[in-house]
Amino acid sequence: MKKIAEAARSVDVVLQTDVLVVGSGPGGLAAALAAARAGARTALIDRNGCFGGNITQVGVEGFAWYRHEDTVDCEGIGIEFETRAKAMGAAMPEPQSLSHALDAEMFKWVADVMVDEAGIIPLLHRLCVAPIMEHGAIRGVIIESKAGRQAILAKRVIDATGDADIATRAGAPVHKTPKEKMMSVSVMFSMSGVNKQRFIDAVKADPQTYADWSGNNEWDYETSGKEDKLFSPFLRKPFQQAVKAGLIPPYLHTIAGTWGGVTDQGDLTYLNLVHIPEIDGTDPVDLTVGEMRGRREAIYALEALRKFMPGCEDAKLRNFGMTLGVRDTRKIDALYNLTGSDVREQGRFDDAVGIFPEFIDGYGILILPTTGRYWQLPYRTLVPKGVGNLLVAGRCIGGDDVSHASARNMMCCAVSGQGAGAAAAISLQRDEALDQLNIGAVQRELVRQGARIR
Repeated sequence: MKKIAEAARSVDVVLQTDVLVVGSGPGGLAAALAAARAGARTALIDRNGCFGGNITQVGVEGFAWYRHEDTVDCEGIGIEFETRAKAMGAAMPEPQSLSHALDAEMFKWVADVMVDEAGIIPLLHRLCVAPIMEHGAIRGVIIESKAGRQAILAKRVIDATGDADIATRAGAPVHKTPKEKMMSVSVMFSMSGVNKQRFIDAVKADPQTYADWSGNNEWDYETSGKEDKLFSPFLRKPFQQAVKAGLIPPYLHTIAGTWGGVTDQGDLTYLNLVHIPEIDGTDPVDLTVGEMRGRREAIYALEALRKFMPGCEDAKLRNFGMTLGVRDTRKIDALYNLTGSDVREQGRFDDAVGIFPEFIDGYGILILPTTGRYWQLPYRTLVPKGVGNLLVAGRCIGGDDVSHASARNMMCCAVSGQGAGAAAAISLQRDEALDQLNIGAVQRELVRQGARIR
């Protein structure tokens, strides 16, 4: 590959802060809120024009769709996202669980309000392009924006990019799932003009369960058995009919998935029907392919619903998500890497910074938390090896495939984010390195903030 040498240049430092959080998805937003509430001067960066990441930019509205009557759920900022959304008219009951789905568009405003209330410095439309390193520790980041190339200095940095971008460029050891084994990316979209009564009547006339997911390579799942008879807002039959009718090409037999809600105004939301395999979310070539192919397949899905799903006859596209929903790329090699046994066997840890239900969704496993079982998230999974002043939050924390299928879920990302944010702030107060931090002090702050750690 041909290379061009860039001229050396100085970069203006536009901000100095205590804690800098890069990425504002559920993990990053929770991290920034926790750090600010613990007393640290905190800034939150996002490359797009809104906070919320997977919620607002991808359009994944089913924030806690795993919750059932006997679920022992986490507490803290993740639950607050849901309760604040409900209070601000940005949520509606989720059809398959005891939870509320978040309105992706309205949650942009909810996130703004929460950021403002906490006194967080908002930094939208900034792309982090490089870490600033000194003696093996991160001291800030270089950003690019419409204002050009600038620098932000911070005493602690939290990588909440989802892809461990900052950790990777800082030299922390990471590993990436082989492309052929990566979970498919999703193209989320919503429809308007749906006749709610006709749609619901059709669902009730042919109710689907989690057992109905099996039947093609995309949705074959191992369950514990207790999930199989539970209702699921699953759609596949309209697309099978469309393939037979020639409306969908036969090679797209994998179009299938779930709907999230249908409003009185006729909006059918959170349509998770299109899944593109072998897309590496760290490769812009793959991302371009995924975005364009995904929109094409979503239009096929839309036409199939108009033709074969009662209530959708006059529906039209309302919106696509702003970007692909990526489930799986890099994970750090942490001081402790979670295992499948940890999330399946109620792992317990002295350095816990939160809990999460026994909910696993990915790599061919679906376990729903219907029996009260849960696991603890250890602080050490947030600490990358080899780089000082850096923590991670969200789906790039340390772990194997099965643990990732649990920890990647948005509510758990908020748990790891709150843990990282509180730890960053407490480490500054105590003047302690992140890999030698007094975990008791962090746990006390988390409990003060309403998190559950036991």
